[in-house]
Amino acid sequence: MSGAPALVLASASPARARMLRAAGVGFEAEPARVDEEAARDSLRAEGASAADAAMALAELKALRISARRPEDLVVGADQILSLGERWFAKPPDRAAARAQLLARRGREHRLDSAACAAMGGAPVWRAADSARLSVRPFGDGFLDSYLDSLLESGGGGAPESVGAYRVEGLGAQLFSAIDGDHFTILGLPLLPLLEYLRQRGMLER
Repeated sequence: MSGAPALVLASASPARARMLRAAGVGFEAEPARVDEEAARDSLRAEGASAADAAMALAELKALRISARRPEDLVVGADQILSLGERWFAKPPDRAAARAQLLARRGREHRLDSAACAAMGGAPVWRAADSARLSVRPFGDGFLDSYLDSLLESGGGGAPESVGAYRVEGLGAQLFSAIDGDHFTILGLPLLPLLEYLRQRGMLER
């Protein structure tokens, strides 16, 4: 329909883009350039929970792009992994990924994923979900083989996810139990977003 708003994904995440494409959703990707680490640290210093921080960051990203594209529907998303009081960011390299996975070996952690849609520079929709994942007591040999597989697949030895794993591939072998929605684990509450897009008439009912 001429003049209809475009759907814009305010994220550089390949995993989120793959999820939308696989679900048959047309969109444009325009990553929001925000200092996520500084924003996350500030929110934590203010006493925000991991879930609240993930939503605040998702909203920040959506609003950043919506200010430039007020006629379009902009979706921002964020995900925070927590183990007790510790929060984990996406590892920048293989060494960091290895250290993170070792820190979670044999322990359960939580993933909080959030999404926010904005239009006209204001939030119009939000969704959040969480998952709990139990990491098995894997051996060092398996860990190195897993990290090698990321290098071979073009990941540079560091996963593209905040959890330092790809649960949809060999990373599934890192776990003894997973309690949560698959899409949430990959970084986006996809099913609520799809329903919202249907309500707006951007997807067929």
